[in-house]
Amino acid sequence: MTTAIDSPVAGTTEPRVYGQFIDGAMTDPSERLIDRRAPGTGKLVARYSDGSVADMEWAIAVARRAFDEGEWPHLSGMDRGRALLRLAEAMRDNKALLAGIEAEEVGKTIRMARGDVDGSVGMVEFAAALAMSMHGDVHTNLGPDFTALVVREPSGVAGLITPWNFPLLLLAQKLPFAIGAGCTTVAKPATWTAGTTLEMGRLCNESGIPAGVFNVVTGRGGVVGQTLIESHSVDMVSFTGSTEVGRTVIEASRGNLKRVSLELGGKSANIVLDDADFEDALDGVMFGIYFNGGECCVSGSRLLVQESIADTFLAALVDRVSRLRVGQPLDESTDVGAMVHEDHLRKILSYVDTAHEDGGRIIAGGHTLTDGPYSDGLYLAPTIIDDVRPGSRVFQEEIFGPVLAVTRFRDVDEAIALANDVEYGLGNTVWTKNIDRALRVARAVRSGTVWVNTTIDGAPQLPGGGIRASGFGREMGQAGFDEFTELKTIQIRTGKRDPYFKV
Repeated sequence: MTTAIDSPVAGTTEPRVYGQFIDGAMTDPSERLIDRRAPGTGKLVARYSDGSVADMEWAIAVARRAFDEGEWPHLSGMDRGRALLRLAEAMRDNKALLAGIEAEEVGKTIRMARGDVDGSVGMVEFAAALAMSMHGDVHTNLGPDFTALVVREPSGVAGLITPWNFPLLLLAQKLPFAIGAGCTTVAKPATWTAGTTLEMGRLCNESGIPAGVFNVVTGRGGVVGQTLIESHSVDMVSFTGSTEVGRTVIEASRGNLKRVSLELGGKSANIVLDDADFEDALDGVMFGIYFNGGECCVSGSRLLVQESIADTFLAALVDRVSRLRVGQPLDESTDVGAMVHEDHLRKILSYVDTAHEDGGRIIAGGHTLTDGPYSDGLYLAPTIIDDVRPGSRVFQEEIFGPVLAVTRFRDVDEAIALANDVEYGLGNTVWTKNIDRALRVARAVRSGTVWVNTTIDGAPQLPGGGIRASGFGREMGQAGFDEFTELKTIQIRTGKRDPYFKV
């Protein structure tokens, strides 16, 4: 039995309860539900169906049928693009709802959640443009009787696995590009933050995207996620998450050698040279680490600062950080919200304890906030650790929280060496007003993205992704669209064939 999706009422005191979104409808909630308590208040805000292998197999079968027998892959690019533009408009109309769910479930600030919705709308609109302009190539200079077509076709059924820190935005970096190319999809959102992904099912319906093109199954990664990545009926998987889980995705995908695109962990450096604009660099370093509470794969979690300005820079940074307002995610004045769940908060604190043992000095934060308005939530004071050695855990490992590791360097060569002295390669930032130094660093650091005098910046037109332990493949831009396509070469000879065998 299925029922229509009802939009949750703003301000309701009851938790949102969801089934699975399969074949254009929401199923009844399962008997086993996963409770989601808001990390900012401890209040029960949502209950998600704990999906089974059978649920995922059903969703995959629906997506397979929609691709093999349905109309969507055969529509013109203009028609698919128009549907995506309707989806973008529906998202814009539902901005308050989507942002509220994101802030509640993730613990991010409402201001940031609204920005995530705006960014997601931009992704969908840009993907619509790419769908409308999708094309191949014709080779007419191969000889008088030889013509070749290089045709770009949708990959097939795409599995989309997204993490908990940017549930809507990271779905928007995958879904519109996949369906814009003509694929059908099955999404597996993170266990605790599935609300906006399920709401997107309703919005796809309203936008005229056919049933079966977008399906959502919630539940445990080891059950429904594993089923998705192992399935021989899935042609490709786009995964965003930890490097550890990314390795299991590669292993599980071997069965039918499906294409895999991975955007994994990071340990980005914010490099501040002595000729940087001081105020810009201060603001950029703060934004780079405390944006989304540090729960961000491209978080500027390592500050590499030149020795000659380090003391002055850090004194100013500590002063600024002390004025950041940690508070309720739905409070308009909050700068840093809550950590996503208790186990994650404990993990972050374990890194702070380790920093002591490795010789680091905590010069800001380093403790939880538990009194008064913080008593029911999961809050950590913005933290700065100075004198971090390159071999230490806080320098090498992804903490994924509001913890900044500070290391000093003598010259540009040492800064580059320190930036590259981790296994990750997702993003790095350099602050300098010398264009020669900026380009030298940008070319020498090993990462998929380098920002100069800005950080965690971008546009839908620009591809993002990593190298080394940060994964492979790209999202956004033309490259992100092409991830969901296959090239086919069609070779045509005209006229009479010249026999090869002269018999």
